[in-house]
Amino acid sequence: MPGLDTFEGTVSWRSRLRLLLPLFRFLALGALIIALARPQKTLKDENIKAEGLDIFLVMDLSSSMLSRDFDPDRLEASKRVAAEFVDKRPHDRIGLAVFSGESFTQCPLTTDHRIVKEFLAGLQCGFLADGTAIGMGLSSAINRIKDTPSESKVVILLTDGVNNSGYIQPLTAAEIAKEFDVKVYTIGVGSTGMARTPVRKRRDGSFDFDFTKVEIDEQLLTEIAKLTGGNYFRATSEEALSQIYARIDQMEKTKIDVTVIKRNSEEFHPFAFAGLLFILLEILLGQTVLRSLP
Repeated sequence: MPGLDTFEGTVSWRSRLRLLLPLFRFLALGALIIALARPQKTLKDENIKAEGLDIFLVMDLSSSMLSRDFDPDRLEASKRVAAEFVDKRPHDRIGLAVFSGESFTQCPLTTDHRIVKEFLAGLQCGFLADGTAIGMGLSSAINRIKDTPSESKVVILLTDGVNNSGYIQPLTAAEIAKEFDVKVYTIGVGSTGMARTPVRKRRDGSFDFDFTKVEIDEQLLTEIAKLTGGNYFRATSEEALSQIYARIDQMEKTKIDVTVIKRNSEEFHPFAFAGLLFILLEILLGQTVLRSLP
């Protein structure tokens, strides 16, 4: 051929792809810069050593707990707040005892808080003989908690009445608690003045309600708490009851020792590999498929 005029204006696919060769060089440069920056990933290991408490909840199930000065009644409000308290104590062993005219352990000490909350949700008035045996309820909890190896033992006793049954006197139970280093927090639940309270039980198991005076033996509950190193609280509403449990939660905190171990893993290898790969691609393609003659 006498000249290249015949090929003027024609561009092959190889010529087009050859324009991409400098792109490999820039990609290689960027990847190598990132590799030289030495990116790392930090891995953390946490070893938690928790010194949990043993806590026994003691709930009053006398018929007066159905009084409607709470929404819908004292018992349901107490169950809700107690369940919230259980959720805040993940490292503690928690048990549940109930009482009215007599008492029994509903749930022994356990770290399975789901079970505790299920027992709480199922509490109802009427399973036991009616009455308010505060001493019996407290002694049931002490009997379950007194021999545990935990250094901190706490009983939270909630009632809305006056001790009127049971063969163990409340102060006698408090003396036993003191002997075994069991701290008792007492809570009197109920509004002041008058409240709609069950006064008669029908044959079908339902109750007749009427307004009666709210009576809580605050002096007795104060003596029990003082004797064992605890505190007495009065809850006149569900909000006040929730605040009381929050205060107890703050006073009886679980001690936790956390050991954090940091480990760094090198993450520059993929970027260094990518940079070398782009350099090789540029060299290989430039010397083979996309090679140009001078």
